[in-house]
Parts: sequence; C-alpha cells; structure tokens
Amino acid sequence: MKNPTPDTTPSFTLITGATQGIGREFARLYAARGRALVLVARGQAALDELRRELAPTGARLETIALDLSTTDAALALFERTRQSGWHVETLVNNAGVGLHGEFLGLDAERDRAMLRLNMLTLTELCRLYAPAMVARGKGEILNVASTAAFQPGPLMSTYYASKAYVLSFTEALAEELAPRGVRVTALCPGATATNFQSTADMKAVTIFRKGLVSTAPEVAAAGVRALERGRRVKIPGALHAAMALSVRFLPRDCVTKVSRLAITPRD
Repeated sequence: MKNPTPDTTPSFTLITGATQGIGREFARLYAARGRALVLVARGQAALDELRRELAPTGARLETIALDLSTTDAALALFERTRQSGWHVETLVNNAGVGLHGEFLGLDAERDRAMLRLNMLTLTELCRLYAPAMVARGKGEILNVASTAAFQPGPLMSTYYASKAYVLSFTEALAEELAPRGVRVTALCPGATATNFQSTADMKAVTIFRKGLVSTAPEVAAAGVRALERGRRVKIPGALHAAMALSVRFLPRDCVTKVSRLAITPRD
C-alpha cells in the first residue's frame, strides 16, 4: 500500500482590517513568524504599502481589497480564497468600526453598514471558514470585540451592542468547536491608540485621555498569545480588565450612566 502524498499546501492566516491599527500589528507579528498571510482591507494602495513593509520578512503575502461592510462581502472573500487554493488555518476577524452620537441622530445607512461589518460579516466568515478547520482537526479564530461588550453604551448604543454580540457569539462558538480541535478567542481591548477615534468621531471623549490608552502593538501581541494558549476571552491590560469586569457588581442604571460619562466629549 502506497503512503499518502503529504499535503504541501501552505496554510494561511487571514487578517481583516489589516492595514491600520491593531490589524496592522497582527500582520507584522504573523509576518515576523514567517506565516503565509492573506491581508484584507478596503484600499489597495494601503495594502500595497503594507506588502512593501512586510516583504523583508520573507513571508508569503497575498492581498485582497474588499469593503467588508457590504452585503455578501464575506462570501465574496471566501470564494476568492477558495478559488486561489489558500487554505485558511487562522482567521483574524479584526475589521470593525464605530459611530459616536445619539441613536436618533446617527446616519441610518452608516449605522447599518457598521452593524453588517461588526456582526454579520464576522459571523459569516466564521461560518464559511470553520468547517474546513473542523475537517482538518485544527484551526484558530480570533474575533476582535472590545471592553464595550461588557456594558451598554449611551452615545454609542449600536456599537456597544455589536461588540456585546461578538463576545457572546465567540464564547459560544469556542465551546462548540473546542472538542473539534479549533481554538476560538474573543479579544476585548479597551481604549487603544489607533485611527478608531477619528473614524468614530471620538477624539475628545474621556476614555481616550492619556494614561487610559493601550498601544496597538501590545493589544495585538496579547491577542495572539491568548489565542495560542486557548484563552476564550482576553482583555489586555490590568486596568482595562478591572474596569470591564467591575460592571458585574454595579446596578445596571449606574453602569449606563458611568458608561455615558466615559464617552461624552470633553473640552
């Protein structure tokens, strides 16, 4: 009987939102380890710039320019990787955006696009890539949530709710897939120095004051370590962890008021 031909197809790490902030740091970390990467972001120019930066690592780098906030974007991404023969062993769902302002004042289409990106696209990517991981008996999924997941957020009501969904979904998925050899982790960073503040119109809010902000490299490194160690939830930074978990011991109306103060713009 002949020995089976070994599978020499490279396994890829797919990172969404790869060109900015925490996503860019994920790309740097995994490229430094020699991982074959599929880097996904909206703009091709930013992807090309990132490819040039990472080229000296020698890692294989593939790029896909795609707006993941659009309907059926997850399926389009999956089909592109499937047709290219890129087997995704590690899925990093990092892409996400926020909107700041009272719910009734938000632009409805921007809000819908945010919810599609933060929840629906993330869910569909898990649905599409996890079956092959289960079939191989190994794989990793890292979903980027937020400390916003632990409480309601007046002035960012739908964003906070979307991250609560990501946390709940990820913990449940981790329980389901653990017996099948697939690790699943929710990374819940607190305020982090990225371009998130400007895109969400949050540059002047309390939680982004100096001393309360993590750096993107330390958040990404904490996420990768947690995923490799099989942690289901990781809140980087002792202070952010304490603040997020303390809401369990406070009345809900008090939590809501404190949360509003934290994301109210200051002079």
